[in-house]
Amino acid sequence: MGRKAANVPDTATSLGGRLPLADRATLTDAQLELFDRYIAEALPWARRAGFVMQSADGELVGPFNPSLESPEISARFWDYQVAEEAYSTLSGRERQIVILAVGAIWRSPYELYAHSAAARTAGLTTEEVDTLATGEMPDSLSPRERCAWRFTHQLTAERHIDQPLYDEAVAMLEPHGIADMVHLIGAYQTVCGLLNAFDIPAPEGTGG
Repeated sequence: MGRKAANVPDTATSLGGRLPLADRATLTDAQLELFDRYIAEALPWARRAGFVMQSADGELVGPFNPSLESPEISARFWDYQVAEEAYSTLSGRERQIVILAVGAIWRSPYELYAHSAAARTAGLTTEEVDTLATGEMPDSLSPRERCAWRFTHQLTAERHIDQPLYDEAVAMLEPHGIADMVHLIGAYQTVCGLLNAFDIPAPEGTGG
């Protein structure tokens, strides 16, 4: 697969972090299929949410670029993410609260940049989003949202859930909601892992 030379100091290269951005013209068949699927399915969502997932030359940025390195696995991981969103019992606001809680612990600039935009689109205020991105819980969240944030924060940071918090989550979200939340937490730990491993930044000028 062809990529821009790593020592070329242009904006597209810097958007890839440690990994130069892939040139669509040189992709394998499996990579090309995944690339085009991202353009068809993820790009409209990114545009609606207000974040960048393509360079000015049309290359994929964020986690989408390193995903092309293992297209068969990444295509199935994308299936997983699509299914999580389609079938989750969590609201749009709750999903973004969970995602930002994960991103804040991982300190992943691109994830926080993209999902700050997505969270605002889902109805969270700028103040709430900014607080979540720093790893704190806004006081203005609903009881159910606060429970989701505490559950996500503890599971991601401490790798366990205390019994009182579990009992609260059962009362607020039910076991089905807890399972849905854990799937979402796991998906975005994988996303943040890709972003942090390749040191992928937020686009310049975003404050991410």
